[in-house]
Amino acid sequence: MTGAGSPHSLRARLRSLRPAAFGADPAGERMARIRHSPNFADGSFRNPVGARTRPSGGSMVEFAKIYFEKEARARRTPVGHVPVHPATVADLAEPPPSGLRLTWMGHSSVLAEIDGRRILFDPVWGERCSPFPFAGPKRLHPVPAPLAALGTLDVVVISHDHYDHLDLPTIRALAGTDTVFAVPLGVGAHLERWGVSPDRLRELDWNESAEVHGIRLTATPARHFCGRGLRNQQHTLWASWVVAGPEHRIYHSGDTGYFPGFADIGAEHGPFDATMIQIGAYSEYWPDIHMTPAEGMRAHLDLQGGTPSGVMLPIHWGTFNLAPHPWAEPAEGTVTAAAGAGAAVALPRPGEPFEPTAANVPSALWWRTVAATPAGGWTAATDAAAVTASAVTAPQAPPAAGKDPGGTPEAASSR
Repeated sequence: MTGAGSPHSLRARLRSLRPAAFGADPAGERMARIRHSPNFADGSFRNPVGARTRPSGGSMVEFAKIYFEKEARARRTPVGHVPVHPATVADLAEPPPSGLRLTWMGHSSVLAEIDGRRILFDPVWGERCSPFPFAGPKRLHPVPAPLAALGTLDVVVISHDHYDHLDLPTIRALAGTDTVFAVPLGVGAHLERWGVSPDRLRELDWNESAEVHGIRLTATPARHFCGRGLRNQQHTLWASWVVAGPEHRIYHSGDTGYFPGFADIGAEHGPFDATMIQIGAYSEYWPDIHMTPAEGMRAHLDLQGGTPSGVMLPIHWGTFNLAPHPWAEPAEGTVTAAAGAGAAVALPRPGEPFEPTAANVPSALWWRTVAATPAGGWTAATDAAAVTASAVTAPQAPPAAGKDPGGTPEAASSR
């Protein structure tokens, strides 16, 4: 039955009314591929280890009280203007002498220049991470550079389909370019609805790879979840990413809770010149899907085979208010964890390019100039910059031999 009153026609009408920002559900051959994935069972994608994805029952009530408490809300935003690097566009005009340069644009958006190619991770240039332009978490600092000023992008990498990682206005701006999009399985349905040609999609399951212009991109496991619409059927995968060129290799965590798989990823694909690790928007109310700074540092060490080699770039903090913790706490916690581990951590302002293999990386505790001072004072080591600088000058781990190159919180932002 396919008449005007049939269930099929009703579903089609309802789909036509769906806001564009919700994206599209996988269907057809894409859905068939999803059903055959080893990571899909009982109607949804599964995590490598079990995970609670949000507060429930009494804990939701507790969380709401904490989240909307007036004084706590004030601590979750900077008290001054976040210092954005003033010369991002000029700095990016010249290629990096080392062949590897990272520019944190805020939150999880990072431009990676690696072995002559430009890879842009989780680009969010929109004003809010929300399906609506009038509500949801609003950015706390401007974007460091216009999207068009980044130059030709070889690949855009998406970690998952939450609004603070997959941004409709940004994707539409990039849809008219020639860039390739590397995305987890199922996410391609959103991009096709927004105007990205299917032949520019590299849609990967965990542990699958694609090669673009001599750069190998591999989707690796993460411990998180997905969803943009009202039903959130878990039909799109989430992933971390390994990007390997002829000379360098880097890792982007996307969003993830800590799990033992980091060591497996490091053994298979590492060690890395740099890791970009999520260290913000964590909470005791969702401990399995986002890492604390200490867990992020532990993940970095796992990825490096247990030794403090390479440089860790903390991401997923500073740009949006998505969790109950104070705004500067993720950065402070990362500095403390790095000092304890003897690991090198880069602390750039948004838009400040740096070369992970250079003799030094940004190390100033810049957020302290615009953050409310905690009641007990700053807890991170006062000589953290010196600790970071000395760690950076330590010998870097060589490439693995024989490797081929290769607002409201959760409900509103779908972190």
